[in-house]
Amino acid sequence: MKQTRRNKHGSNVSAKSQSGVMLLEALIGILIFSLGILALVGMQATALRATTDARDRTEASNLASQVVGEMWLDRANLANYVYDGSGTPPAALNAWVTQVENSLPGAAANHPTVTIGASAMGAAVGTEVEVTVFWQNPSDPNLHQFAMTAYIN
Repeated sequence: MKQTRRNKHGSNVSAKSQSGVMLLEALIGILIFSLGILALVGMQATALRATTDARDRTEASNLASQVVGEMWLDRANLANYVYDGSGTPPAALNAWVTQVENSLPGAAANHPTVTIGASAMGAAVGTEVEVTVFWQNPSDPNLHQFAMTAYIN
């Protein structure tokens, strides 16, 4: 004897035509769940990259502030801090350059620079000092930089 039942429209539906529907629903549910998990993994990777970038920018800012503070304390010898990023750094910057290279990824290949010159706004604001720190994360092909301009008088 063939089993039949009525659907909501009053038509007869056989049990055989309903077989496998539960399995299909379970597979679709697993697919939706898997896509959700993949999205969470992607968001976690993006958050990790953003956190690493923020940490590096903060470290670069702190390092630039540190050398500007040292220059404020040694205003009479500002010329000893000029460094274009090539060759051996001056004695006044040697320890700082080493600290930059040890603190930021890829900084050893991209040395920081320190330029000192007359201010475009006039002598009243002081000597213009620009400190630029470079770094490059191993997984990022882009070179990042942080530049700080200070006026020391």
